[in-house]
Amino acid sequence: MNNLYKNNQSLLNALLIFVLLAGWLASGYLRSDEQKPIQEAAASRSLIQKVRVRVPEIKRISQEIVLNGRTEPARAVTLRAEVEGRVVTLGLTRGAVVRKGDLIIQLDMRDRNARLEEARALLKQREIEFSGAMKLQKNNLQSETQVAQTASLLASARAQVARIELEIRNTRILAPFAGILDRLPVEMGAYLKGGEEVARLLEQDPIIFVGYVSQLERHNLVLGDKGIVHLVTGQVVEGELRYVAAEADPVTRTFKVELEIPNPGGSLVSGITAELRIPVRFVSAIQLSPALLSLNNNDELGIKVVNPRDRVEFVPVQVVKSSSNGVWITGLPEDIRIITVGQGFVRAGDTVIAVDESSISTKAPGS
Repeated sequence: MNNLYKNNQSLLNALLIFVLLAGWLASGYLRSDEQKPIQEAAASRSLIQKVRVRVPEIKRISQEIVLNGRTEPARAVTLRAEVEGRVVTLGLTRGAVVRKGDLIIQLDMRDRNARLEEARALLKQREIEFSGAMKLQKNNLQSETQVAQTASLLASARAQVARIELEIRNTRILAPFAGILDRLPVEMGAYLKGGEEVARLLEQDPIIFVGYVSQLERHNLVLGDKGIVHLVTGQVVEGELRYVAAEADPVTRTFKVELEIPNPGGSLVSGITAELRIPVRFVSAIQLSPALLSLNNNDELGIKVVNPRDRVEFVPVQVVKSSSNGVWITGLPEDIRIITVGQGFVRAGDTVIAVDESSISTKAPGS
């Protein structure tokens, strides 16, 4: 027996080592099978994205229609000469403040006074002739035809006097309303023909804002609505809606809008770029950064939120107002959590770990 052990000692040692090695390997495999579900669960948890959320504060705000445009004079008129003549008086200078009835230019009379005297003398003669014809008719000494003829001559003489008197009045070109004499393209001694431009007059009080509203917003405007105008000069003024076009521009498909603004001191001038805001109704909305807005596959504007099951949802919204502090939106359900950080790394349907902003901000430093 001893001889047999001695002869096979090396073989038995090898067999023993093999058995021990196999047992060690088997024990390791079993332990890995037992730990695999735990490791997979830990890995799954590590793949869930953390996002920062906030429960928004809903406020009631006024929804506004915002228009871009410019200021214009309430009235602008180009005055033209109605009779020919030479300029003998310049009553005002370009840029002057004009009152209604102020003399702008005076043309020479030429022969109008002489023609007026002649016409008046003829008129007096025709009046005497007509009066005599009427007396003769009463005595049956004048026919109706002759009376009618003298009446016609009298009417013609009166018309001639009226025409010359009108010519004389038209030699004085007066301001039809108060405003600013924006243009005066004539000089002393210049000869003008009928129809030539004499001056351009702008009414500055009131002044108006002119803009264009879209087809979707036009029905929200009512004449008399109040609006706030912000000019690029920094001035902020209030006015009243005086005109909304009933027909759209055939090219832009927008409607012209005019807001009348009191301007008693003349501090507002024409041609200034401005923005008009008209409150149209009150809505419940929340304010947030425009960076949180995104588009879905259907090009709908919305934001990403976390529902009560900690899943991401895309909710379409409508922007109702914008300011330097952000945008105001509507369309969100109540008690919703908006993703404020990490929205770019998650998609609708993803499960996330939602961390409330307030819990982060209240933690002590280093905690």
